[in-house]
Amino acid sequence: FAQPVARCVSCALPLPATSSLRPRRCGACLKSPPPLDLCLTATSYAWPWIDLIAQLKFHQQPGWATPLATLMLSAPWVEDTLAQADWVLPIPLSPKRLSERGYNQSLLLARLLCPDKTDERLLLRTRHTPAQRSLPRAERLANLIGAFAVDPLRTAEIRGRRLVLVDDVMTSGASLHTAAQVLRQAGAAHISAVVLARTEPDTT
Repeated sequence: FAQPVARCVSCALPLPATSSLRPRRCGACLKSPPPLDLCLTATSYAWPWIDLIAQLKFHQQPGWATPLATLMLSAPWVEDTLAQADWVLPIPLSPKRLSERGYNQSLLLARLLCPDKTDERLLLRTRHTPAQRSLPRAERLANLIGAFAVDPLRTAEIRGRRLVLVDDVMTSGASLHTAAQVLRQAGAAHISAVVLARTEPDTT
């Protein structure tokens, strides 16, 4: 399994080297808090995980979800965060992308992490958006405006609740942050994210 790394609890980026893995926030998140109360990741988006995620996500090999979910559960505080949650919500795919892929990899992971609390119909994808991978963060955020919504008949189930969002890869955080803002507007009391892999800043 991946070696634990001290990360910001709000954005999951690595913190300066420290002997402690206790929860801390980076300077950017202290200055401008994101809509997530907590963000946990199992590993960096690097080899060998990048190849295994590609097998799950793009090569019709959903069986990889089981070992990758086990990796996620090994990350510090993930089990406690899931235990405290009222709902576990996978980041939804648009119907077009779901049809192309055949399954939502985030839903597969969420069901393995916490089957009793996972709900795929509470948070909805309202429209298809172009692939985010090549876009800078500002364009990613603009791309996602109005892309998520809460089921209008179920908003009462969110008010005052603790929610956990699940996704496979966090790059800029645009998808998770946009989804979290929608849930916050619906009255969620606490929103965490659990992701398999986090891209790291380019230091070259």
